Amino acid sequence: MSAAFPLTLFAGHHYGVAGLGRNGNAAVHALLAMGASVQAWDDRPEARAALAAHPHLKLAPFTNMLGLAALVLSPGIPHHLPSPHPLATMAMDAGVPILSDAELLFRAVRTAGSRTRFAGITGTNGKSTTTVLLAHMLACGGIPVAAGGNLGPAALSLPLLPDDGVYVLEMSSYMLERLEQLHFDAACLLNLTPDHLDRHGDMTGYTRAKMHVFDHQGPGDLAVLGATLPDYASLNRYLAPTRATVACISGADIAQCDFYCTPHALCDRHGMIADLTHVPDLPGTHNRENAAAATAMALHLGLPRAAVEGALRSFSALDHRQKTVGSVEGIRFINDSKATNADATARALACHERMVWIAGGTAKAGGIEPLAPLFGRVALALLIGRDAPVLARTLAQHRVPYRIVETLERAVPEARETARALGVDVVMLSPACASFDQFSGFEARGARFAALVQTLAAGPEATRAQ
Repeated sequence: MSAAFPLTLFAGHHYGVAGLGRNGNAAVHALLAMGASVQAWDDRPEARAALAAHPHLKLAPFTNMLGLAALVLSPGIPHHLPSPHPLATMAMDAGVPILSDAELLFRAVRTAGSRTRFAGITGTNGKSTTTVLLAHMLACGGIPVAAGGNLGPAALSLPLLPDDGVYVLEMSSYMLERLEQLHFDAACLLNLTPDHLDRHGDMTGYTRAKMHVFDHQGPGDLAVLGATLPDYASLNRYLAPTRATVACISGADIAQCDFYCTPHALCDRHGMIADLTHVPDLPGTHNRENAAAATAMALHLGLPRAAVEGALRSFSALDHRQKTVGSVEGIRFINDSKATNADATARALACHERMVWIAGGTAKAGGIEPLAPLFGRVALALLIGRDAPVLARTLAQHRVPYRIVETLERAVPEARETARALGVDVVMLSPACASFDQFSGFEARGARFAALVQTLAAGPEATRAQ
């Protein structure tokens, strides 16, 4: 069973926390609850106001870093590229380590005396689904588990687990660059496509950041690599000195992989592990890759082989990741708001033969040009957000029908009318863009889409009332 961390675990330690968003706020509360003293700051008055007064909390701008054991810097604040934030420079000049809250969770767990294990999952796409799926599988097997990190609860808000437990942490490249001691008993790098290059310089820097998930691994640990990784062979050779077991995984039928999927089954080198015929919430090759990765890690962490199929069958899709949020007149509305880049959207488009596609927001580098091979599946694209004209130019070049509708409020009813007129039974929000031009995040965008679909399903009176 989980428990609270000892109240004096970090007594006598002084930490700095800069940036009081989801991770920073949780870090302040957790560190204070473990007996540490904390100096915290955020330029936003509302973020500071969310922290209650505490005798060991100093809420003030940083003028120096003297006496800090570490600085917990919000993942969104750079400490290297494109240029270090002044606070990061101040910390580095003072010799104060800049750490992820996941690193502090690991230190707290070990200081508390627990030998619980850690599983780390990263990649450009699929890491959230794999994290939730692995946690679900372990829970189905009766293994104490807590999941969070880049997804869901911040790492330092998780409870203390016993020796037989497992922390399942989604790790972003930003978090992975700020580790010193964290050791993952099972670690996974699913895939890599260009993303966050402003923070890492180029693909080499991005890959280097992601590979930190395997730091400190050794014999008895598991390193999972996706078969589609660029230069898989080199990454495999990089891991050889660790002597960790390396497992290749794929969502397709690739014979040389250790875990792979046929059209109807998940298999390993010993044969079939699970029949996938009745696993509706993991559609497409990319989700089968996620299932293969989660299964490889779950088996390593103690889940019985016989329990895998039942766990997969009982899994419910992650919110905002290809989640059916309603059906109107036989038309399925699918929320894939978490698809914030073209590669993620490609995985969703490949799951459906024909659809009305809602896309747009703040475009990433490269826009939607990489989706061109899948444009034939789009009956009509409805474009929202700041960079709708940018996406429109690409669609026009490929002769894909589109309309700029600007907002979800216009897109959802228009999608229903278009789908009905064209005989299409799928409407999918898969933006291929970030959401910050119109929403606080992809979650808010997806939630608004789902609410609009529910209103549409309720009928004309509900729509007028809204």
